[in-house]
Amino acid sequence: MTAPAAAPAPAAPRKPSYNSCNVDSSIVAMTFDDGPHPKLTPRLLDMLKERNIKATFFVIGKNVAEFPDIAKRIVDEGHEIANHSWSHPQLTKLSPSAFAAEIAQTNDAIEKATGVRSVTMRPPYGAINPALTKRLNEEYGLSVILWSVDPLDWKIRKSDHVSGHIIKNAAPGSIILAHDIHASTVDAMPATLDALQSKGYKFVTVSDLIAMDRPAAPKVDSPKATP
Repeated sequence: MTAPAAAPAPAAPRKPSYNSCNVDSSIVAMTFDDGPHPKLTPRLLDMLKERNIKATFFVIGKNVAEFPDIAKRIVDEGHEIANHSWSHPQLTKLSPSAFAAEIAQTNDAIEKATGVRSVTMRPPYGAINPALTKRLNEEYGLSVILWSVDPLDWKIRKSDHVSGHIIKNAAPGSIILAHDIHASTVDAMPATLDALQSKGYKFVTVSDLIAMDRPAAPKVDSPKATP
């Protein structure tokens, strides 16, 4: 009589915000901010489609309103589309009403273009605080997504730097930050994605990565040396 298979570890309770997730295999989430861009985002989507890779696009609301067909293509091809504000301000410096407008207008633009409602949000510049996180969670149903790998591709516009940094620093459960509005970043993606796939990494959307998040193992205190 064979022993029953071990039950899978339960998922961790959903957290207010994430920099990365605790997963038990080589899985990462590739994320792209600030689009859609009329030329670069379609080019990136072609690269992802060729490799059967799913990613998450944190989009600017006014860009979605300008390029709704590209936003729809993102969703139609199985990627996650997510809120990155309407006009990329520092959210912590806004009045409550201006903050609400940035989030709600973007949610509405995404839903109008794609038919889906965003469930994750990345604050521009990573500028966030506990009160705003609570508001995003409770009023808008949005988990706050930060990152654990940042190639500073907005600043260092060199494709070899972008690919090298991501390949070196990716780890199981990483949330990788990049921007699909810079040609150097999109140019870096074939080498980046191919290298990570060759190392055994699989790519999922942020929401799928969160669904795989597991409670961290309890820390065990090392025994104290006796005098």
